[in-house]
Amino acid sequence: MENEVIEFDIGIGIGGGGDESVAIIDDEDLTDDSPTAGINLGGMTGSGSGSGGFFMDNSSYVSQRDLDLEPCEGMEFESEEAAKGFYNSYARRVGFSTRVSSSRRSRKDGAIIQRSFVCAKEGFRNLNEKRTKYREIKRPRTVTRVGCKASMSVKIQDSGKWVVSTFVKEHNHELVPPDQVHCLRSHRQISGPAKTLIDTLQAAGMGPRRIMSALIKEYGGISKVGFTEVDCRNYMRNNRQRSLEGDIQFLLDYLRQMHADNPSFFYAVQGDDEQCTGNVFWADAKARENYMYFGDTVTFDTTYRSNRYRLPFAPFTGINHHGQPVLFGCAFLLNETESSFVWLFKTWVSAMSGRPPVSITTDHDTIIRSAIMHVFPDTRHRFCKWHIFKKCQEKLSHVFLQYPNFEADFHKCVNLSDSVDEFEACWLPLVDKYDLRDHEWLQAIYSSRRQWVPVYLRDTFFAEMSITQRSDSMNSYFDGYVNASTTLNQFVKLYEKALESRNEKEVKADYDTMNTLPPLRTPSPMEKQASELYTRKIFLRFQEELVGTLTLMASKVEDDGEVTMYQVSKFGEDNKCYRVSFNVLEMRATCSCCMFEFSGLLCRHVLAVFRVTNVLTLPSGYILKRWTVNAKSSVILEERVNDAFSSYLESHTVRYNTLRHEAFKFVEEGAESVDTYNVAMAALEEAASKVSMAAKNEGRAVLINGRSRDDSRSNGTLPKRNTVNHHGSSDQNISEDEKDRKIEQLNNELDCARRKCEVYRNNLLSVLRDIEDHKQQLSLKVQIMRYSMKDCL
Repeated sequence: MENEVIEFDIGIGIGGGGDESVAIIDDEDLTDDSPTAGINLGGMTGSGSGSGGFFMDNSSYVSQRDLDLEPCEGMEFESEEAAKGFYNSYARRVGFSTRVSSSRRSRKDGAIIQRSFVCAKEGFRNLNEKRTKYREIKRPRTVTRVGCKASMSVKIQDSGKWVVSTFVKEHNHELVPPDQVHCLRSHRQISGPAKTLIDTLQAAGMGPRRIMSALIKEYGGISKVGFTEVDCRNYMRNNRQRSLEGDIQFLLDYLRQMHADNPSFFYAVQGDDEQCTGNVFWADAKARENYMYFGDTVTFDTTYRSNRYRLPFAPFTGINHHGQPVLFGCAFLLNETESSFVWLFKTWVSAMSGRPPVSITTDHDTIIRSAIMHVFPDTRHRFCKWHIFKKCQEKLSHVFLQYPNFEADFHKCVNLSDSVDEFEACWLPLVDKYDLRDHEWLQAIYSSRRQWVPVYLRDTFFAEMSITQRSDSMNSYFDGYVNASTTLNQFVKLYEKALESRNEKEVKADYDTMNTLPPLRTPSPMEKQASELYTRKIFLRFQEELVGTLTLMASKVEDDGEVTMYQVSKFGEDNKCYRVSFNVLEMRATCSCCMFEFSGLLCRHVLAVFRVTNVLTLPSGYILKRWTVNAKSSVILEERVNDAFSSYLESHTVRYNTLRHEAFKFVEEGAESVDTYNVAMAALEEAASKVSMAAKNEGRAVLINGRSRDDSRSNGTLPKRNTVNHHGSSDQNISEDEKDRKIEQLNNELDCARRKCEVYRNNLLSVLRDIEDHKQQLSLKVQIMRYSMKDCL
């Protein structure tokens, strides 16, 4: 029978490859991300019946007669690849997967002279290999080898052709039916049209699962697609990696240009700056300046998936004096290992002048926690409660469906517990009620409860207006600007737009605060004081607390002479009360709710105690500069001007409360009996006479920063009686009475000069304040005009 030539053009899929240079190749060593290889096979010469040549491509357009071809000894091929392609085609028809098993090389020149192609289930797994002997296998794979003997071996002839030397047809396992052949490794391939469609859908932001659904619908079934979702996922990942190199270089060029334009622009690259192989971090001048004013608490968010490369875009954000998100820097992490986070945190804090934050909020991640403990050992670390609640809906979806009340009970236990004991007493009945005591994820978050349950975090500042709210800065600064389809090239422009938008919102908030007055809801001097100090949003939050005091009652429960303990509760709700301790001499108050420690604003419970103790203005220690209109002011003296009247009222309040406190004790003791009453009345009359005489001699009390003229004398500003004059003999002719009168006269003149200096000083500081205010107003007008002109263009 005449030999005939059959030409093949077969695209061998995942698992195929070129010439192997090792003797044994294990199919199980191949991973799911093995690249797809297209192989063009040369001619084949065989002894058998046929009718001319045909071409076989991915569409499997062959004659029914030629499908019956199977290997046989003596069959010749033009090349080794042609033999491999023929055997793989045969395997697809029959229903098994192939791989290259072994090869032999020539001793003369090292060229391959023999190849063996076997069934993928040939041999047995070797569990004593060196690569697995001394290390733990984290993800053991399923056993697929069963010792199948099916194979085909080819040898090269002197003519250069390859001939089948041995062929074993029988298998010791069941073969795969035709509708499952596409799942076999050596038959999985992505055709050209499929690649084009995947590229298009990937650019539109679709994930592998949705893309596979579209392909199945397009081709009319999963078996006709020719590959699996894993192959699609790996192809998309390879695409991202190829595209990544050029776009990362674009990002580096952008950062270099920004640094050249402004030396305060900071950026760093992990690894080689010329060719980025690691992580990238940057912070502009405004971000670094913002950290100076608002860097006490920081949010670090890696949940963004802002671009097509699925890289975690990680911004550092905080809260400004208007309660708005503010940026402290950005990073792209090419990997999320602990070493990457350690590098990032060290780089970031060095860009922020080496000052770590008081607190930091991140996703619930053990790797991030380890890195923060390493870099920021003294910073309070909190997991974002909102993300934990979101994860809870995923992990406990069956519980949410089965028990509609579970969400409300879980929320009540976490957010509405007023103490650690109350939370602990609520948690165990909750997990028992819904049979979740052995739930692994729930136990994991319970073990880390000190880093996300509010009652454990109230003693640390996080700049949140409410303990139960979600942090606005978490995953929100760039919302609406980036999404899953955003490329790095696009991200740069969108990043600048986001910054511009945020800056414009801050300018608008500054303008509203400085040019409009909020409506006052009470006649309290404290409310008026707060309206002049705080920004608009912060004042409204404080006003809410102040008005809330009208429904509260504060009752004294303990008094040790220095600290008074009050019990504060809502009218008619004595079962739920808060304890406030108040030191009237130091003007220091603390509440069991810890709102001031957590948010930087006094709670209604402390304000209720201030109301019943006649504290008319906010003590300076309870006014955080970061919440005031002057949070970003560079004039230090301005604060003293703003506090002049407040200091006067505060000092007056301290004296008033001290006298009142002592008088109450005097009254209680004097009212014990008639004798003590008579003694107390006589003492009061005598004291009243002395106070009246002192006030008459004083003329009027001159108060400067809470100190009177007598205060100055008592602090040692007057010369002592026995002061020796260095003029020697000239003083001997002056009597003691004349000396006293002279000293008194000089002291009065000095006191008068002090008062004049204080008035001049206050006037000068007022002028400085007016200049600073005018400068800020001009700056706002310039920015507003700039934005207006930009909108017109």
